[in-house]
Amino acid sequence: MKTIGLIGGMSWESTMVYYQLINEVVKNQLGGLHSAKLLLYSVDFYEIEQCQVKGEWDKAADILSAVAQNLEKAGADFIVICTNTMHKVVPQIQGRIKIPVLHIAEATAEELKAHNIVKVGLLGTKYTMTQEFYKEKLMSEGIELVIPNDDDIERINDVIYHELCLGIISDQSKQEYLRIINQMAKKGADGILLACTEIGMLIKQEDTSLPVFDTTQIHARRAALFAIND
Repeated sequence: MKTIGLIGGMSWESTMVYYQLINEVVKNQLGGLHSAKLLLYSVDFYEIEQCQVKGEWDKAADILSAVAQNLEKAGADFIVICTNTMHKVVPQIQGRIKIPVLHIAEATAEELKAHNIVKVGLLGTKYTMTQEFYKEKLMSEGIELVIPNDDDIERINDVIYHELCLGIISDQSKQEYLRIINQMAKKGADGILLACTEIGMLIKQEDTSLPVFDTTQIHARRAALFAIND
């Protein structure tokens, strides 16, 4: 079994889910008392969030690259970054380590294609929804994206940082998200992508008739399978 190097803490709320899901998949696949071999480095999200707000992506890349290097030295066979947004700096991180980074958007694109999703509504942080680093991974696989309007992008982002990352689950915010999802459906989305590792705390499959794809679950399962398969 390979050893997984998890970079978590962005937020710790979703990192807990990664740990649980990875171990559940390993147990289901191997049975008995099997659990995942993993190393977890949990960063101070405040420092990363400040880099995001100030546009200091190179500084964020330096912080996470140092973490990845430490995990590599400690024996990790590959890296899993437990957040969508910070995959923006994966090229810089990958350039400083020899072990692979399991990219969340690439795993997600494969999952969407496996379910014949050709047009998906994208929910995530404003960075994920408006910048190209994530969207281009999906579009390069022939997946068309439906993006919320500017006001809804800000609303989605505000809920992520000021509620979900703090463990706050609001029914009012849930209804706002469902309103946005319904608008995406009217624009032809045949699935909804929860492209932020916290949104799965708020939106579940039973909340909408559209197929829901939670990147946390996709990424965690892919990590577990990669660890146990040659």
